[in-house]
Order: sequence, then structure tokens, then C-alpha cells
Amino acid sequence: MIYAFIGFLSLFTLVGISSALFSRGTKADYYLASAGIPPWLVGLSAVATNNSGYMFIGVIGYTYITGLASIWLMVGWIAGDFIASLYVHKRLSCATNSSGEVSYAGVLSNWYGQNHSTLQRMIGVISLLFLLIYASAQMVAGSKALHVLLDWPLWSGAVAGAILICLYCFAGGIRASIWTDAAQSLVMIGAMGTLLVVALADLGGLSVTLDRMRAVEGFMDWFPQALVLPGWSGVALFVVSWLFAGFSVIGQPHVMVRFMALSDSSKMHRARAWYYLWFILFYCMATGVGLLSRVYIADVGSFDAELALPTMAIELLPPMLVGLILAGIFAATMSTADSLLLSCSAAITHDILPHKTEKTWLLKLATVFITAIALLLALTNNQSVFSLVIFSWSGLASAFGPLILVLCLGWKPSQLVSITAVLIGFSSAIVWRGLGFHGAVYEGLPGILAGLLVLYLARQFCRPVELGEVNSLESSR
Repeated sequence: MIYAFIGFLSLFTLVGISSALFSRGTKADYYLASAGIPPWLVGLSAVATNNSGYMFIGVIGYTYITGLASIWLMVGWIAGDFIASLYVHKRLSCATNSSGEVSYAGVLSNWYGQNHSTLQRMIGVISLLFLLIYASAQMVAGSKALHVLLDWPLWSGAVAGAILICLYCFAGGIRASIWTDAAQSLVMIGAMGTLLVVALADLGGLSVTLDRMRAVEGFMDWFPQALVLPGWSGVALFVVSWLFAGFSVIGQPHVMVRFMALSDSSKMHRARAWYYLWFILFYCMATGVGLLSRVYIADVGSFDAELALPTMAIELLPPMLVGLILAGIFAATMSTADSLLLSCSAAITHDILPHKTEKTWLLKLATVFITAIALLLALTNNQSVFSLVIFSWSGLASAFGPLILVLCLGWKPSQLVSITAVLIGFSSAIVWRGLGFHGAVYEGLPGILAGLLVLYLARQFCRPVELGEVNSLESSR
């Protein structure tokens, strides 16, 4: 088992280090691969970054507890993600090329060449805060897997991940991250598919498995028992809230930077095809494994649901395949963590510091520094991976989602209006969560709506002093 795991890990490391052969030694190359990534690599990298340790650890744990009703998380998430992509991805790519910026914050702040430096710094600070939390959650996910499958100390996975991330970043920045993402995505889907097939066969087939799931009270209900509103209105609100979770992808710098790195914006449809085909297949497999895990592990009260997948792997698979599962989990966590930490590094060196850093060795040093902070957070963390990821995801989405959406629709909010929308958006999400309402409705829903409301009111009442309509970027529509 351990040899298979180390073998896959060595393969990923070699793939990442080999990207150094194509490095141009510039900031644009370090953070954006000189915008020269082909569509298939963009799609596989984006889906590997999106389907992180959260999918292997968090979603399967959520499905273990919730049951069949968890499928609405999948349906809403993918549908919302797809709807957002129709309006944003290609326009973001065009804006990246026209602005010449190398960071997500830089593009949002200079979409029409207006040089909103204060907005850029604020987006950089918010990105840094939430992405660090997100990255630490990925390290925790990897640590949990190594602890269960190899009986290593909980800190070991986080430390191993941090070392690998530093190697990737020193080799080739985002190019190393994208290349390893593609290799990791193959292992991720192979690992999940293997466990799904073996588990079904061990239980005696699909019909027998369904009978055993139905025996668990409420587990096969289409909707959760506790809803905010009774009847179909509660069901609709439940589904819509997860639709907003998927829509939230446009506010995630570490995912969107993949589409910013596309070599030709006219080929965005190809990148999206790779992305969604892989996304749907992997999410269906993860949900299936989560449902099966409840049949194998019935002790809900004393069991950590986020350890369902590695526990199943030990019970069902031979050591070689357990090594594959472990490699898949670790690959998922690292493919997201390195993307998150590169985005954090970009936030510091390009968005927050008054004098933008251009020297490559300083960019790499900043990435190492950020990785050390994320490692420290991971080692002191005592919250669930699912909770941390959703909190970070919703905070980023509420802050940036409304702004990038209206920019893609052709609006031109002033710097003051943009800053106000960003602050009110993510503050609303945090307050919603603080009040405990996130258990009923995903906090990104009120956060995104609050930010959009600010931008809409400003457009209605501040014209033409603060807002103007523009017809640029028509070629991207």
C-alpha cells in the first residue's frame, strides 16, 4: 500500500518539476503560465482544483450523514456552476488579455482599464484571508486520509503536502500546478471509480444495495427532513441555496485563474466541455461511494463521517488499491492546496504590496511563506473539512461573485460602489453563518444577493456620476 502511494506521489512530483523546462522566468509565467495553456489542460486542471479533498472527505461525509437528499448538493452545485460559466468564463479570459493583469484581483479591478488600486488591494486581502483557511482545510483532509490508511500522525499529511507544494511552486508556478492537476485528475477518478465498483460487487449488486439503504430510516428520502419552510417551498429554497453554491465558482480565484490562463478565449467551449464532463462523472461517483459507506459503517454516533472513504478502502480493497485510493485523496487535496497558495502569493506580491514584485525568486519566497502559514493553520485546526471549505467558498463568492457578474454584463461600477458591494456581500454571508442560519440555507445565497442589490441600486440612483454603461468587450459575448 505504502509503495503504491509513494509511487504515485513521486510521479506527481516529477510531472510538476518537469514544468521547469518551460518556465520563462517572469511573473506572468509564474502566475498565469503566460496565458498559453491548451483547453483540455485548462478543463482537467480546473476540475481537479474544484474537486478537492472536500469531495473525497467532505462530500462523502455529508452524504454518509444526509443520505440520498445529498444529491441536491450535486445537482445544484453543477447546475449553478454551469449557468455562471455561460456568462463569465469567456469574458474573464478576454478581460485578462486586454488588461494584461496576472491575478484575479487585478483583472476585476482593471476590467475596463480604470486602475482601481484600492479595490485591488482590498480584494487581495480578502482573497488572502479566505484562501488560507481553504488551503489549511485541504491539508487537514490529506492528513486525515494518511492517519486512517497508514496510521501516520495527523500532522504528517499536512507537512508532506506543504513540502510538495513548495517543490511545485519552485519548479514552475502555476504551470507546475496545472500539469500535476491533470495527472492527479486521472488518479482521482480512477480511485473513486475503483472503490465504487468493488463496493457494489461486495454487497451483491445494485438491487441488494438499494434494499439495504432503504432499511436505514430516512436515508433514501429525496429531501431532508428539516427544511426552513414546509412543503415544496422549503424544497425549492433548499435546492436554490445549493444552486448558488455552484454559482459561487466565479468568486473563487484559484479556480477562475485556470480559465484566465487559456491560450485562446475562442476555445473556451472546449475547456468547459472537458471541465463539466469530468466534473459530473466524478461527483456522481463520489455521491455513490458516500451512499454505500453508510451500509458498511452503521455506527453513526461514534464515527467521524469524514473518514468514511478511507475506512471503506481498508475494509474492501487489497493494499495495492488502497494505495491508489490514498494517492487519489492526497492528489485531490494537493491539486487544490497548491492552487490556493499560488493565489495567496499573487494576492501579496501583485495586489496588496504597493510596489508590485517582479523578481521570480521573491515570488517563490512569498509562496513558501504563505505555505508555512497554511501549514500552521492546518496543524492547529479542529473543525471539519466540509465546514471550513463551505465557509471559505461562500465568503469568496459573496465578496467577488456579484462584482464579476455585473462586469461581465457590461456594467461599470465606480471604485466606491465596487468596494461597498464587496464588503456588504461577504459581511452578509459571515453574519448569516454567525446567526446559525447556514444550517438551513447556504450563506452564499444571501451574501451574493446582498452584493447584487448594492450594485443594482447604485446603477439606478448613481447614474451617470458613478456609473456608466459600456459597450466594450463585445467580441467576448
